[in-house]
Amino acid sequence: MLLRLIQTCFPKPIRFPFQTLVLALLGILTGFPGTVSAAETIVTKAPMAFLFEPGSGTILFAKEPDKPFAPGALVKVMTAATVFKALKDDELKLEQTCKVSEHAWRSGGAPSGRGATMFAAIKSEISIEDLLKGLLVHNGNDSAIVLAECLDGSEDAFAKRMTDLAQSIGMTNSKFANPTGYPEVPSQTTVRDQARLGEYIVEEHDDLYPLFAIPEFTWNKIFQRNKNPLLGEIRNLDGLGGGNDPNDGYSGLGSVDRNGRRVIASVAGLTSDKHRLQTLKEVLEGAWDYFIIKTVFTAGETIADGRVHGGVENTVPLVSTSDIDVLLPNGETLEYRIRVVYEGPLQAPVEKGTRAGEIRVIGKDGIVYRAPVVTGQSVAEGTLFSRAIDGLQELLFGWIG
Repeated sequence: MLLRLIQTCFPKPIRFPFQTLVLALLGILTGFPGTVSAAETIVTKAPMAFLFEPGSGTILFAKEPDKPFAPGALVKVMTAATVFKALKDDELKLEQTCKVSEHAWRSGGAPSGRGATMFAAIKSEISIEDLLKGLLVHNGNDSAIVLAECLDGSEDAFAKRMTDLAQSIGMTNSKFANPTGYPEVPSQTTVRDQARLGEYIVEEHDDLYPLFAIPEFTWNKIFQRNKNPLLGEIRNLDGLGGGNDPNDGYSGLGSVDRNGRRVIASVAGLTSDKHRLQTLKEVLEGAWDYFIIKTVFTAGETIADGRVHGGVENTVPLVSTSDIDVLLPNGETLEYRIRVVYEGPLQAPVEKGTRAGEIRVIGKDGIVYRAPVVTGQSVAEGTLFSRAIDGLQELLFGWIG
């Protein structure tokens, strides 16, 4: 009734104040937590950390999520994602072979003296599948360079492809300079972007994601165990990788699937590999220690009323097509708000199931969850007289919105 009264007084909703009032009421009605008594929560000494649950799309923890850092060898996760995308787009085939150039051999192979290599022989032909294993199991710099040259002819051209892909999947604060992570011209990313990269690989390339967890790989008669410093150290972790930059320190990106629930965490700015492992572990474990799943709205339940212009009804219920399940702190002192954002009024006729906007759950670090809302019923076009009245109201009061 109160919502109807508001909408009668303001035929075209005042978007921000109107939505804030609607969602404050919804918070009370659903028992959605506001400020509650203090309890344990994730605590980490990592300068930058981000924890994300892709199943519900919930941000569980964020600390300096958009502060840039140079990822070092963690870049190779992006290198892998870029090759995965080329395979999915049929630009490459797993069985296709690539030639090891002198540049790749000298810059990333055994003669380079720059650490991890798959020991690819100069001028040899290696399949994309084996190069990916060399990249993800051996952390091979030569593998990364050969893949880049095979796909785009040069490291620079491949780096541009990496950056373009990053931008297209929402890694808005990332730019990549090379496929290896060499620091002479450092790449740049953030922990939020790294978590988004992990989500992209897990969801869009689930057929290739198991390559990250291969325990060992032998190439050129040289046996090497998986060099990911996180595998085997964190329970149920099955990817992705770690890096180290001389200026920005150690960083890590990990994904854990435990009892059908997956979380992805990224940390950066650590002082050692031991420090990285410790902090990534505490952040990942926090998903189970300090959060519970809360169904805020069930599928089809009215979340808010959207204003309709020119219809037989002045409003239409806005609903979700599935349950709104959000991971929430189990007693943490935080304020959460729910807000529905939509462009209104909707123009009649309105069909049931039309996407109208989105519901957002907002915590102290910004939006932690978002999902689309659709119209819960159809609204037919009104009479000429009713449309004229709506038009007059729009003319008189439209400036308010």
